[in-house]
Amino acid sequence: MSHDEGVIKFKMEYREAPALDAAALRELNAWRRILVLLEMIGQTPERYAGYGFGNISCRLLPWSAPAEQRRFVITGTQTGHVANLAPEHFVVVTACHPVQNLTVAEGPIQPSSESMTHGAVYALDSRIRWVMHGHSPEIWRNAARLGIPTTRAAVPYGTPEMSAEVARLYNESDLRTRRLFAMGGHEDGVVSFGRTAEQAGQVLLAALANSLYV
Repeated sequence: MSHDEGVIKFKMEYREAPALDAAALRELNAWRRILVLLEMIGQTPERYAGYGFGNISCRLLPWSAPAEQRRFVITGTQTGHVANLAPEHFVVVTACHPVQNLTVAEGPIQPSSESMTHGAVYALDSRIRWVMHGHSPEIWRNAARLGIPTTRAAVPYGTPEMSAEVARLYNESDLRTRRLFAMGGHEDGVVSFGRTAEQAGQVLLAALANSLYV
């Protein structure tokens, strides 16, 4: 695990703004809690030098927005240690510009270091509404056996190169139907996506179950 785990690598235009209403975050918070229980999201001294890991996001209207301006709400940076998040732990990303290595966000907290990757996934298809990034040693170590598309090991998380790598996998592998990829250069990192939270979540759960087959 690199020493810069959890560090934001993109340029950011961030503006403080009020938190979203708690009712609008209930489904997002519920699924985050599931990933916490599965230890795919969290923060412990024993893992990754104590940095927080994993995050979850969902798209916001308008659905017809251009690829780089697809708004989404995501967990804030280094919130893995909080078991149950409050509205002040979420932030809205209003734009991602991979070529400029720029993320634009507003809210009560700065966005996760993986926001650029989430934005890259949403840019693939306007029908994608949920992205879940978990850390699962079981899935990650069995990615090749399970046939899970995997980004190149030399490509770091949260960078324009990762955004390009996600697009490459979407076009060159079965990622668009599998809806799950492993991050070859990001220890234990896996990302699922779907039109609904259930679809994205079930992809992760099925992969976890398959990884435990002996």
